[in-house]
Order: sequence, then C-alpha cells, then structure tokens
Amino acid sequence: MPHDLSSTDWIGYVAACLTTGSFVPQALLTLRTRDVSGISLGMYASFTVGVALWLAYGLSLGEWPIVIANMLTLALALVILFTKVTTDWRARRPAVSASTGAGAGAP
Repeated sequence: MPHDLSSTDWIGYVAACLTTGSFVPQALLTLRTRDVSGISLGMYASFTVGVALWLAYGLSLGEWPIVIANMLTLALALVILFTKVTTDWRARRPAVSASTGAGAGAP
C-alpha cells in the first residue's frame, strides 16, 4: 500500500471499513443464535455471488480498497450463507422423515 494515499484512496478505504464492518455484527449474531429465519436464501446467495464478482473486479484492477473489502465481506457472507443452508437443511430433515409415516403408527 502506498504511503501517499490520495483523497480518493481514503474514501475507498473508509467505505470499505464501513461496509465490511457492518457485516461483523450480523455474522456474529447469526453464529451465536443460529437464527436465520429472516434471511432469504435466494437474496443471500445472489449477494454472495455479487461480492465474489466485486472481488474479482477489484483484483483485475489492482484496487486494494475493493479487494480487501470484498475479500472480508465474502468471508462473512459465506459464513452466514453456510449457516442458512445448513440450518434450513437440518430443520427440513425431521419434517421429511415424519411425512413418510415412519414411526407414526400407520396401519
């Protein structure tokens, strides 16, 4: 990172800190509570792919504020997305076995 940052660089780094930092409380809350009921899987999957594309874009330009912010945001978004997918899968799993009649005393 150069020692003489321009005002544009500073704007990029501050924006990166703010937008990436905003994900930390959500990721910690999601990990602590495992409550993902208010998270849309489609929206979060699309968001995560979008962040990965921003990361690729930043890498192709060599723009470190974009790269760093999206690398960290992608890691946090993947944690939340993984928690959403696994929590939803576990919640549906018992419902599927119950709907087959297993152990329900069916004649």
